[in-house]
Amino acid sequence: MQGKFLIDTDVLIDYLRDQQQAVVFLESLDSPFYISAITIAELFAGVRDGDERTNLSCFLDACATIELDLVISEKGGLYRRDYGKSHGVGLADALIAATATRHDLTVVTLNGKHYPMLKNVLIPYRKS
Repeated sequence: MQGKFLIDTDVLIDYLRDQQQAVVFLESLDSPFYISAITIAELFAGVRDGDERTNLSCFLDACATIELDLVISEKGGLYRRDYGKSHGVGLADALIAATATRHDLTVVTLNGKHYPMLKNVLIPYRKS
């Protein structure tokens, strides 16, 4: 699959847990994908020490990461302000959305409702 993608945390968790649909999707991408620095924080918030943490670090070393900057931070804050109460958008998702907007990327997520501010959202599979 071609495109410029920002992979959300939920899809990466499935991939790291060897969930077949996530593995097939990520391995079908024709171009490198991107990960937000916010996603990295979310992944480390749930990782166990030992092999799981080592494997996560190795995986992330091979990924292209987009760090926060002033433009992303400002836009993320505005997204949170504008969509927090009406759509339940949290700060992390608002910052991921702002990252996608700033870099013209399509967010790949299993939770499209977290990104009402974006036109470019791809739900690659449904969990059964």
